[in-house]
Amino acid sequence: MNAEEILKKYATGERTFAGVNLNEANLSGANLSHAELSQANLSVANLSGSNLSHANLSGAKLNVTKLSGANLSHANLTDAILNVANLAMADLSYAEMSNASLVRAELTRTDLSGANLNRANLSGADLKDAKLRGAVLSNANLSRTDLKWAVFTAATLSGANLHGTDLSSADLSSADLSNTELRQANLSRVNLQGANLSGANLRWADLSGADLRWADLSGAKLSGANLTGANLSYANLNDTSLVHVDLTRANLIGADWVGADLSGATLTGTKLHNVPRFGIKTDGVICEWVDLSPNGDQSVVQRIGSDHTHVFFREAPPTVNIQVDAALDHDTNMLLAATYRQLMNQSKLSFLPPNLQLGRRRTTLTFEMMGDNWLFLAAYIVILPFKDAAQVQAQLSKIVEFLQAKEVANYFHSEGYRLVASMREMFLSSIHACALPDEVLARLGRSKFFKAPSRLSLLSSSGKVLKIHHHPRFGSRLIQENDGVIPNTLLSDRPTPLPEFGQLMEFIQAFDFTNDPPQRSVS
Repeated sequence: MNAEEILKKYATGERTFAGVNLNEANLSGANLSHAELSQANLSVANLSGSNLSHANLSGAKLNVTKLSGANLSHANLTDAILNVANLAMADLSYAEMSNASLVRAELTRTDLSGANLNRANLSGADLKDAKLRGAVLSNANLSRTDLKWAVFTAATLSGANLHGTDLSSADLSSADLSNTELRQANLSRVNLQGANLSGANLRWADLSGADLRWADLSGAKLSGANLTGANLSYANLNDTSLVHVDLTRANLIGADWVGADLSGATLTGTKLHNVPRFGIKTDGVICEWVDLSPNGDQSVVQRIGSDHTHVFFREAPPTVNIQVDAALDHDTNMLLAATYRQLMNQSKLSFLPPNLQLGRRRTTLTFEMMGDNWLFLAAYIVILPFKDAAQVQAQLSKIVEFLQAKEVANYFHSEGYRLVASMREMFLSSIHACALPDEVLARLGRSKFFKAPSRLSLLSSSGKVLKIHHHPRFGSRLIQENDGVIPNTLLSDRPTPLPEFGQLMEFIQAFDFTNDPPQRSVS
């Protein structure tokens, strides 16, 4: 059956041409919409400009076939072979192409929006300026493919092989690239805003100038990657491998990289406002200076130098630690969570829920801070639910007030003393808003947990500890008066002595003042 016979039968209403041999046939501009062409041989045929929408071409051979400008929307090309086929400017939107082979195919400016290319082989194909919005390419082979300027918005590429692929200037915003192979890929100037790259292999990839805002790169491998000038603001870099990565002048404002490995990385000129500098590996980091300004305009520059990176980057976060001499039950836990939520909403500061260490007789609450400079204020806030709050807040107020003494200035250079004074002013101007409503205090007062003796200490990012409060009855449950033991009810409520002057100065001298306390926006 030749091309002319096929078209005549199609015109009479026949649609079934399964297994037909149309090798080298000329069907340019033909209408074969909804035709049954499964297992057909259409290799080297001319189907340019033809209408094959909704056609069944599953298992068909279309090697070196001309399909430029053809309409293949909603066509079934499952297991089809289209190696070296010309599909330039063709419409393949919502086509079913799982397991199809398109090795070195020409797909420039082709519309593949919504197409299913699961496990398809597109190695060496040319997809410049192609549209793949919402397309499914999970586990597809796209190695050495040309994808410059291609649009992959919200596409699924999980588990795909993009080794050595050129994706420069492509749009992959909101795409799923989890666990993809992107070794040595060219991703310069690519839009990956909000993309999922968790677990992806990006070793030695070029991401210079890439837009990675809000992207998820947790657990990704970027060793040796080029991220110069990349925008990684608010990106998730938890547990990411950034060994020997070049982050020169990259924007990481608001990013979270706790658990990341930055050994040997280059960070000169990186924008690091509101970025945690603890819990990361920084052995051999190259960093002359960083930009700590909120807008990344270099209005706040911190000079570091390779010999002082261990001072700037710390191994542990500053924390407020509260130990409560009582066990935490489920109901009390819910009340604790609700109370801290209310405190966060009414205060100017935003803080995460505490890490809880639960025991049969004791509970430890650990609050991780973004910077040393708001340890005192945070402690003033988080102790509020407890009966010991008044004593603790009095201690903190005395310590902070003491920081205005003239003797304190002798322990700091002029800029350091200015920062200490700024921290003091922040504390004094904020504590007036730290209070709980009477009804909340009444609920807390009915719980034995919040009335239990407590201890509170501060741990700076440099590992210095400052003990603020230690209730004299903490750990004492001795009530056997007939055994000659003093009952805990008779122990004094004497306040914890203030820290010694030298101890307090040593604690604050090691502060890292370069992270501002995150402020909650006021609507």
